[in-house]
Amino acid sequence: MPTILITGGHSGIGLAAARELAAKGTDLVLAGRSTQRMQPVKDELTKKYGVSVTLLTLDTSSLTSVRAAAAEVAKLRETGQVGSLAALVCNAGGRFDGEVTYSPEGYETTFATNYLGNFLLVDLLLPYLGEAARVVFTASGTHDRDSMDGRMVGAAVEPDATLLAGDGKDGRKALSAGKRYATSKLCVITYAYELDRRLRGAGSTVVSIAYDPGSVPTTGFLRDMPRAVQWFAATSVFSWLTKRVGGVVSDVKFSGASLAELASSPEYGDRSGEYFQANDGILSSVRSAHLTYDRRRAKKLWEDSERLVARTADAGDTGRVR
Repeated sequence: MPTILITGGHSGIGLAAARELAAKGTDLVLAGRSTQRMQPVKDELTKKYGVSVTLLTLDTSSLTSVRAAAAEVAKLRETGQVGSLAALVCNAGGRFDGEVTYSPEGYETTFATNYLGNFLLVDLLLPYLGEAARVVFTASGTHDRDSMDGRMVGAAVEPDATLLAGDGKDGRKALSAGKRYATSKLCVITYAYELDRRLRGAGSTVVSIAYDPGSVPTTGFLRDMPRAVQWFAATSVFSWLTKRVGGVVSDVKFSGASLAELASSPEYGDRSGEYFQANDGILSSVRSAHLTYDRRRAKKLWEDSERLVARTADAGDTGRVR
């Protein structure tokens, strides 16, 4: 059976995707910060669908945790406990409201969680991906500062990894939580395209796809917001208003099913370097923000990310795709 590793597969659209994949007979590696929270999902999927589900401790905000998780995957592969990965689904992420905080390595938490940890995770797990495997990144329409989604959350700024990692330090005013989130997703999409270019240049058959699940307020995205905001965001009125002003709206079931399709359906096996969006019950390939197609910016983002990761790495730990 194929095996797919999905981060954040125990809640929200990740859980919906995990259920869809398990229903198709796909073995899973569920990666997340708490095995206690993931265990009930493992029990559900193994009992209902008879698939193998392996739990992997992973906190993408911590590069140390990412390295430990990658080392565990290597052991699982060596012992035959999991097969080669048919897909790596980088779905976990979050928005962190309030005062700016930093990862164990000293990098701004939103940037570290949503982007830099995934950059390292993909780099370390590429050797364990099978032929024509897929890397799917859960991004966000908020990355586009010219879109309604981007304007509602906070306009993304320049995808400068060095500045974003040190946001709020050295006397600089920190970005708002919305801008930190939107810019981290801008980095994710820019990186997904650069990964595609480098994979093609290396003769690899691995596919790199970016995905916007749309606005799905019930997933916990607004968990740090006031309860009144969370309540209103989950109402049909909010959904109607968002669509009326041009926002992208979806629901957990459809967005999760779409994520599972991108990770496993033959229909998307040759769609590397594309950006897909779930919008009001339709999954389609769309254009992302114009900045994401800037190769100069993408190259700089990649190289700066390598340097940030390398500060806490052993020699030879990064840069498998150049």
